[in-house]
This record gives sequence, structure tokens and C-alpha cells, in this order.
Amino acid sequence: MASVKEHIDSILDTLPTKPGCYLMKDSGGKIIYVGKAINLRNRVRSYFQSSTEHSLKTQHLVRDIVDIDWIVVGSELEALILEMNLIKKHRPQYNVRLKDDKRYPYIKAHWNEPFPKVTVTRNVENDGGKYYGPYTSVWAVHQTLDLLRKIFQYRTCDRVITGNDTRACLYYDIKLCSAPCIGKINEADYDQMILDLGKFLEGQTDPILDRLHQTMREMSETLQFEKAAALRDQIQAIERVVEKQKVISTQSMDSDVIALARSNGEACVQIFFVRGGKLIGRDYFILEGADDEKNSEVIAQFLMQFYSQSTHIPSEVLLPEDIEEAMIIQNWLNQKKKGEKIQIMVPNKGVPKQLVEMATENATETLRSLKSQWEMDTNKQSIALAELQSAFGMSNPPNRMECYDISNTQGTASVGSMVVFEQGVPNKKHYRRFNIKTVTQPDDFASMEEVLTRRFRRWQAYQESNEVGKKAEPSFSMLPDLLIVDGGKGQLGRALKVLEQFGLQDTIKAVGLAKSEELVILPDQAEPLALPRNSQGLFMMQRIRDEAHRFAITAHRNQRSKNSLRSVLDEIPGIGPARKKALLTEFGSVEVLRQASVEDILKLSGINRSLAEQILRSLQ
Repeated sequence: MASVKEHIDSILDTLPTKPGCYLMKDSGGKIIYVGKAINLRNRVRSYFQSSTEHSLKTQHLVRDIVDIDWIVVGSELEALILEMNLIKKHRPQYNVRLKDDKRYPYIKAHWNEPFPKVTVTRNVENDGGKYYGPYTSVWAVHQTLDLLRKIFQYRTCDRVITGNDTRACLYYDIKLCSAPCIGKINEADYDQMILDLGKFLEGQTDPILDRLHQTMREMSETLQFEKAAALRDQIQAIERVVEKQKVISTQSMDSDVIALARSNGEACVQIFFVRGGKLIGRDYFILEGADDEKNSEVIAQFLMQFYSQSTHIPSEVLLPEDIEEAMIIQNWLNQKKKGEKIQIMVPNKGVPKQLVEMATENATETLRSLKSQWEMDTNKQSIALAELQSAFGMSNPPNRMECYDISNTQGTASVGSMVVFEQGVPNKKHYRRFNIKTVTQPDDFASMEEVLTRRFRRWQAYQESNEVGKKAEPSFSMLPDLLIVDGGKGQLGRALKVLEQFGLQDTIKAVGLAKSEELVILPDQAEPLALPRNSQGLFMMQRIRDEAHRFAITAHRNQRSKNSLRSVLDEIPGIGPARKKALLTEFGSVEVLRQASVEDILKLSGINRSLAEQILRSLQ
């Protein structure tokens, strides 16, 4: 029986040189990656050629491949469309893909029946209905419809409309339905109302208002004052909504503005919808499988997957950066919009560029908000802790975790950080910084050993004091269940040495997290542990590692700034130890002191105007 390598080699030898898609499968026959190529043979073979340029994600993919299928198509455009459909169908784990894209809600106008009703649905079918979306939040959809129903009084019932019913339902009485069931509105006027609702959802409000104003005037001229008053109320309701829409440009921009933010393997795409020069709304989408992918590839995959579902394509799509497949995606969008010209562009000035920057800021804030929500989700935290307990063979979940990191510049101003997570969330009151004292050269291993030695010496001192009523210092008097060092075997080795020194090697589980590959380094195991990319446990470890790194860098920058200020002050005549201490205490850093005025410095005791001016001149 042929080995996996022999099987793959035989496939690589028979690949065609035509355009098409390839489907890579694992040992269980599951499709784990779908790709497209102009030349199938060259593209697929490139995965199995030894290259240092392969990302960790690609290396893991190749490791898992045991079989490859391919489909030949006639053109690059056909390959793009097929790849998009295959990703949507199979949702391969190594592809960039919209998170839960099958569940996005739409607003549906049921044009396949007389007097179309309007509903919310998650299923898009070729049934003659008109769909608007997708939206990420069903709550937001219902909020939108609650507003629209006060303007466009559409029906939601399942009645067969004849116009001859004896009475209407309650919705007519509270002015949320136009009551076609009792003949209060004819089919032509009702259909026009639903058309207006659709245009409203697409941001085309000016044509609606122009037509309603004209109809209202005609009603008034023919003395149909009641109908004219109803139209007046509808116009005012629309105008109140439109007034809240932010005017972006005096030009009639019809654009989708797209921006990207990334963190911990997830990507957040923010879209601003600009119609008629007004920002009518925005939405965000989370993508999975973005690890190690270029920003341009993530954006390209989003464009294909989003616009394959979107019911409206604007005349231009604004991006934060160029993508390699811009022209082929643009051709596909033109085809979808039946020949209308679509432009994909990266703006470099003016309002369009400002919009992209604003969308980028919103995408970043959205990811930060989602992380905060994750912190509040006790179910996810419990899952994460249970996953770590199982992965590391611990008898109990790691309810207290401590992570350590070192930051320095060529060995100077070295600082170690200690961050603490309890029950899966940060406890910032227990964070501590360590200014490295015994290491003068750039040696992160020795610095880590010093930090941990000082940390557990504080714990030991508290244990040995045995003073009744002595108040515990919570940062050091409590031991962690799990100790994480930011680094590989070298850093972990020093951590294990310190734990053994204090007799804690059997009490505390210690692991390392190698940032470049996101692999967990375990004691006494030759091979690192690769937690699943979608693991809540891995996500929690990444968060605590990133927090330790951030905390260490912040402390290092502050220390370096203080050192710089101290060295500058030492060179100024008239600045002795007392004045230097006063300046360091008051201003803390070179940058803060540089921004101060002479009057700010004069507030300090013992400093006259001449010396204050000399200090500022020295800093300049």
C-alpha cells in the first residue's frame, strides 16, 4: 500500500496546467483548504517545495494533507466564483471565511405574492422575493423594521388579500398597516409603497421624497386633503430619519467603505454604507482562519464572500490597501450587477481617504469591544480553563494564572512584568513590574530568572514570617496554578530552575508560549504542543501573554525615559541630588519636562528663572 507521500507525489505528477480549483483533504476525507490557480500544476506543487517563506499556517496545512482533488475551469473568473462557492459550502478550517455566514439575517419583501408582506429571514431563495442585507444582528434588523413600519405601513399577516374582509386587524388601528385586506389601499399604491421601502433600505431617499411631494401637491389641488395630510406625515417621518444620516460629501457618492483590524488570528472588517453622499449605516463582520494571511488576502476573501451574499453592490468600493485580485473581483462584481461599472479603489486623499481611516478606527474599536465582551462571558472562560486543564494534565482548572515577560533595549532599562488572570479575567491590582538589578548585558534568560526569584522570595518571606494578623500582599502571597513565560525552551528552563529552588516544581505547572509560532512549550516534552487555532484555551493564553508583553514594554519605556531625564539633569550645572529628585518626581520623563513651561518649573522649590530656562535649553 502506497504511503501518503507517494500518493501525494503521484497527484502532483498528474496535475493539469489549466486554471481551476484544488481541494485539500485530511486523513478523515474532510476538505481543509480550497484554493484557485491560473495554473493548477504550478500552484499546488509550490506547497510541497521546501521554502523558508512558508508561513506556519501553510506548514500546518501541508502536514495535514493526505489527498488532493481538483476541478478544471475555463477562466480565472470562473475559478474565483467556484472557489467562493466551495468555501461557502465546505467552510475549510485553513481558509479565511466569514464567521457563521449562513446565519446572517435579511429583510425580505415577498414579491412572489400579491400585496407583498415584509419579514425577516435567514434563508435566501430564488423564489421571486426581494432580499436586503445581509445584516450581522437580527436585533438591528427588527429595530430597523420597527422604524420603517411607521413610515411604510406594510403588512406582515398571512391573509389572502381580497379587499373584502369585514374588518382589519389591530395593526391598522394603531397605524402600522395600510389595511389592503379591507380595501383601504389598492394594489398599485401598495406595491409603490413596498418599492419605496426597498429604495429606503438602499439609501435612495431623494427620489422617494420628490415623488411624495409631487403626489401631495396633486392631492391638495384636487381637494383630497385627508390623503394629502397622510402623505405630509410620511414625508416628515422620512425627513426625520434622513436628518440623522451624516452628510459625507456634496457629491452623490454611492460607496461601500471597507477597513480591516486584526487580533489573535481573528479579523474584523468594518463597512460604511454611503449612499447619495450620506452615511446611511455601518456594519462589521468577523472572519476566521486569518492567521498568517496578508491583509490584502483577507480583504480579497471578504469581498468575494460578502458580495456573493449582498443584495446591493454600489458603484465603488473603497479599500484601505491594494489587493492582487482587484481587477478579477471587479469584473465579477460588474457581472453580478449586470454590466454596470463597479470600481475598486484605494483613496489617497480627501473625504474618501478620511472615510477609510474612520472605518479602520471603528474596526479596531469593535475588536476591542468584542474582547471585552469575551472577558464578561463566563461560559467561554470556563471552557478555556477546562481546555487548559485537559491539555496540561492538571488536576484542577488553572484559576490563577501568572505570565512573565522581559523588555529591554540592548540590555539597558531592563524591566520584567508580571500579570495575573483570575477565573479567566485580568486582575490588574495584582500586576507588578520588576526593574532588573543583577543583569547588565542583554540576557533575557538571566533577567527572567531574577524576576521569578524575586517573586517567589517574596512569597517565601511571607510564609516564613508566621506573624499572626499579618496582612498578606496578594500579588506575592498567593501561588499561581499555571505559570506562563513569554518564550521558548530557554525561558521555560530558567522558570523551572527557580521553581525547583523554592520546592514548587510539583505545585505549580509552568509552560512557555512561543509567540512566533503560538506553540506551547511543555517541560520534559521534546515536541511543542499546538492547541487548536479556534481553541478558547489558546485564545486565553494569547491574551495573557499579550497583556504581559504590553505591560513590560510600557514599564520599559517609562524606565528608559526616566534614565534619559536623569542623565540630562546630571549635565546641568546647579542641579544637585535634591533638585534632580524634585524634577524626576514632578515630571517623570524627558518628554513631559520638555513640554513644560518655565512657569511650571518655577513652581518647584529652589529653582529660579535662570535655572529653569537653562533646563529647557538643555532639553532642546
